Amino acid sequence: ICLVKDGYARNYLIPQKFAVPYTANYVNMFERKRSAIEKRKAEKRQNAASLKERLEAEEIMLSMPAGDNGKLFGAVTNVTIVDILEKKGISVERKRIEVPEHSIKTVGTFTVRVKLYEKEEAKLKVVVQKAEE
Repeated sequence: ICLVKDGYARNYLIPQKFAVPYTANYVNMFERKRSAIEKRKAEKRQNAASLKERLEAEEIMLSMPAGDNGKLFGAVTNVTIVDILEKKGISVERKRIEVPEHSIKTVGTFTVRVKLYEKEEAKLKVVVQKAEE
């Protein structure tokens, strides 16, 4: 809510759709929109919490070709992890997955962070093994 001169509101703000008059109709409309937004946010928080539980219960096992010293012939990236999660029925955007140092290039156990809604994060365990030949 901001008070401005009548002429400024009538000649500039309202025609440009930067403002609306302060009336009961507009106040009620904004309250309905605010409650709808809060309802959607609560739903997204709940979905993020359930997704966090599913991700933290998962453990991804990968068999990759590697040399004798444990260095992979290739790398495990967030795209690889997204593909594996989709096969398990979990849909996560690629940009929300943070792989340590952008890719995994050695055999071992790693923790990958998955950003969910707002500041919510899940930690996903990824185990990379040397493929049997």
